[in-house]
Amino acid sequence: MGKIRINNMTFHTYNGVFAEEKKLGQKLEIDVEMTYPIEEKVKTDNLNETVSYADVYSVIEDFVLKNNFNLIESVANNLLKILLTKFPALNAITLRIRKYSVPIDGIFKNIEIEVSGVQNDK
Repeated sequence: MGKIRINNMTFHTYNGVFAEEKKLGQKLEIDVEMTYPIEEKVKTDNLNETVSYADVYSVIEDFVLKNNFNLIESVANNLLKILLTKFPALNAITLRIRKYSVPIDGIFKNIEIEVSGVQNDK
């Protein structure tokens, strides 16, 4: 089973619990890993035989720039549902969302959430 990945998509968003996060915003990085039977489906070098990376990127960008949540867990869960619905040819999707500038007293680079889902009929 093949994998298609788009890594390190970066967006400035306004997700978080604290007022400063909602006002100033922060950087989110998103990776998406899509499981697709490339070996079976892609036979003639035709875009119609695979999933358009540009379309996947646009769906992710539109979602994260138009929606704000208290929790990045909610960002991840809701985005996963939308991707599974909009791209039914994919067997499974894994999202990794990294949030920077998290207001925690300590030294670390980011917080990362990972969620995965499979198509119901696959």
